[in-house]
Amino acid sequence: QVQLLESGGGLVQAGGSLRLSCTYSGFIVSVDAMGWYRQAPGNQRELVATIAVGEVTDYLDSVKGRFTISKDNAKNTVYLQMNSLKVEDTAVYYCKAIRAKTWSTIRDYWGQGTQVTVSS
Repeated sequence: QVQLLESGGGLVQAGGSLRLSCTYSGFIVSVDAMGWYRQAPGNQRELVATIAVGEVTDYLDSVKGRFTISKDNAKNTVYLQMNSLKVEDTAVYYCKAIRAKTWSTIRDYWGQGTQVTVSS
């Protein structure tokens, strides 16, 4: 059973910083990429950042220069460092393992989400 556990969300004032963590566990042989998504009330879930094999990263335009995705393979953990937070960054943030290969399947897995609230 593959599980993703996010942490690090909370309430922060605009201009502040938070670091989200996502630790995955289970019988994972390999993962094509890890991603952070977010969903604000009334909005669709959107891709915020991804990190793929070879440390290739990609970001939503509105977070470029403010957010940084990274991973620690030894800890099976991916991070999202969020700086210069804005009110519009308020959302539930989800971690996703993209094309995670186990001994029997290849599929995506989602974490349960962590709330980030940025106050003005």
